[in-house]
Amino acid sequence: MGQDQTKQQIEKGLQLYQSNQTEKALQVWMKVLEKSSDLVGRFRVLGCLVTAHSEMGRYKEMLKFAVVQIDTARELEDANFLLESYLNLARSNEKLCEFHKTISYCKTCLGLPGTRAGAQLGGQVSLSMGNAFLGLSLFQKALESFEKALRYAHNNDDAMLECRVCCSLGSFYAQVKESMKIALQHGDRPLQALCLLCFADIHRNRGDLETAFPRYDSAMSIMTEIGNRLGQVQVLLGVAKCWVARKALDKALDAIERAQDLAEEVGNKLGQLKLHCLSESIYRSKGLQRELRAHVVRFHECVEETELYCGLCGESIGEKNSRLQALPCSHIFHLRCLQNNGTRSCPNCRRSSMKPGFV
Repeated sequence: MGQDQTKQQIEKGLQLYQSNQTEKALQVWMKVLEKSSDLVGRFRVLGCLVTAHSEMGRYKEMLKFAVVQIDTARELEDANFLLESYLNLARSNEKLCEFHKTISYCKTCLGLPGTRAGAQLGGQVSLSMGNAFLGLSLFQKALESFEKALRYAHNNDDAMLECRVCCSLGSFYAQVKESMKIALQHGDRPLQALCLLCFADIHRNRGDLETAFPRYDSAMSIMTEIGNRLGQVQVLLGVAKCWVARKALDKALDAIERAQDLAEEVGNKLGQLKLHCLSESIYRSKGLQRELRAHVVRFHECVEETELYCGLCGESIGEKNSRLQALPCSHIFHLRCLQNNGTRSCPNCRRSSMKPGFV
């Protein structure tokens, strides 16, 4: 079966599928898979089969076709196809509740070099990662992933993605609410504080600052009571972002100053880095160059102290939108640097590397 005939048969299957003749559509696509020699056509029909089996709830079949699609993408040697197939693999594992694998494959998607599909699929990758974090009850990481997915949706006017993110946020809210109920029943103060912090972050992201502020106050009260200074730093960072959203920059800086004192007391370098980054953006908007430079310097010092730089080129990680690759030994590099380096072992510790997708 040649390229033109393959396209015709894929289109025929789509028409059958859209008219609810699902089994007939599957039969057409399977014949294409058996007879077509066109790799791009095979890749596309595998995508149709993955989507169809997902919507029918046949998740093991979905995974089977996603694995075949990965092999086809590798034959095509095209990063766009590879990104799409890794996303399908992540989604398949998400549906099967293999959440650690989902996160791993999503990280592989994010670590691939710049692709045309990246802008379109990046939000879906973040959404799938958020769902996986939610499945593991890692609420803060789930919320961060959902925030990224929502930004992709808004930046690309993707109403369908925005709808899917909102559905996941609804599930997130319900799960946090259930966790809060359990925490109250068992008198688990640390869990209560975490749930209140998550609720506050959700309301802040929705722009509902009137509800966010009292939730942050309640979370801070419990964090102070139990002596959780790391948690207090997170609360104050959220409060500062609320004040920034209200354009009350001096109040934001007051919250940041309190958070910086706590972060320095406990040696929380990552928290300090985030606070300096937020301070930098505030002073830039105020046009205060001396203060801006001071926070830029401190930001880079935190990067050095936390080793958030590429071990090959020495540039800061996270300052620019560069693709990264973490190796099994936990050392992180720019993907382009690893590709140009030409070695299969870690440049820092010389341990053997591992193929992407199992970081």
